[in-house]
Amino acid sequence: MSLQVITANALLEGDVVYLSAEGNWSLNLREAMVFSEPKAAQAALATAEARSDEVVSVYLAGVTLKDGVPRPKHFREAFRQSGPSNKFHGKQADLSEQSDVSL
Repeated sequence: MSLQVITANALLEGDVVYLSAEGNWSLNLREAMVFSEPKAAQAALATAEARSDEVVSVYLAGVTLKDGVPRPKHFREAFRQSGPSNKFHGKQADLSEQSDVSL
């Protein structure tokens, strides 16, 4: 079974965001809705892509579950989640405290 989340970049801030079960965009992957059915994921993706006044570059990203919490399946997504790699400040500092993503 392939698990996926919908991710994008916030239009104004540029932050990586994830579609939550409530239909909101969240900065936290922990809050992302995880899809196990490809048809449901594709339908939600089409709806999310139409929200071009909020986000850009919307796509499905593979995840795994660790203790029920989604984790990036690929290095690219872990890197996107952590933000710029020049210093540990802001988002990077917060992320390193709450997850096992290696920066």
